[in-house]
Amino acid sequence: MAENLHDRVAIITGASRGIGRETALTLARAGCHLVIAAKSTEEKPNLPGSIHTVAREVEALGRKALPVQVDVRNDGDIQFMVEETIKTFGRVDILVNNAGALWWKPVMETPLRRLDLMFSVNARAAFACAQAVLPHMLERGWGHILTASPPIDLSALPGKVGYLITKFGMTMLVHGLAEEIRGSGVAINAIWPATAIESQATINFGLGGPAMWRKASIIADATLMICQKDPKTFSGRALIDEDFMREEGVTDFVKYRCDPDVEPPRLTAADLPEVGMVPGRG
Repeated sequence: MAENLHDRVAIITGASRGIGRETALTLARAGCHLVIAAKSTEEKPNLPGSIHTVAREVEALGRKALPVQVDVRNDGDIQFMVEETIKTFGRVDILVNNAGALWWKPVMETPLRRLDLMFSVNARAAFACAQAVLPHMLERGWGHILTASPPIDLSALPGKVGYLITKFGMTMLVHGLAEEIRGSGVAINAIWPATAIESQATINFGLGGPAMWRKASIIADATLMICQKDPKTFSGRALIDEDFMREEGVTDFVKYRCDPDVEPPRLTAADLPEVGMVPGRG
């Protein structure tokens, strides 16, 4: 039986646009109040959306929204985000670690400053955000933590070692923390797309076209379905959106196509294109 999420409180990092925004609106429609956590406080021509525009969209759906400017590299920002959530709502039930940084290049073409950025925004931030919300979730005996990271596939490493060290690090957090808190009522899982997803990154950097992409709503719907699972029994899994949704009985994925006439190809981490920095951070 699906959990009722009415009046649950969800924090989403990188929530000012793309997958983060879509996830916020999907959880709001399911009854959640939202903490919109991201760096962007103003829209830009090539990066539409901000914490305030998404907060207004959530409120238009009849739910409460708290926009908080957060740089997930900053421990103080993370602590402030959680403190403001508790001060405003009195609880935190869901954390979606959606913010991310990318650099898809071989080792010899990866400046250490890029590695540091990816580590800070990906693995370290997921660890820090989980650590910050856990006491509140454990106290209530209910919670879902999700990370945007792939199943660990060592064959995908060549050409993207730095990036995948940081993303697989997020998945290792899922597997390890799930065992540390098993039986507590708090779950942690990872979610990753089977195909490329339409976003400002794929658009701005010309990563394929609509025939290659699915809409961000597939990740948002998968996230909702995970959060509706019993956290006592559903934890420690690194999930692919389509595969998980098929497990749950979903068979029609046509509505997620960006090109209604073309089913986009499945990708693995090894299929990621060779491009430079993609600012996939809200």
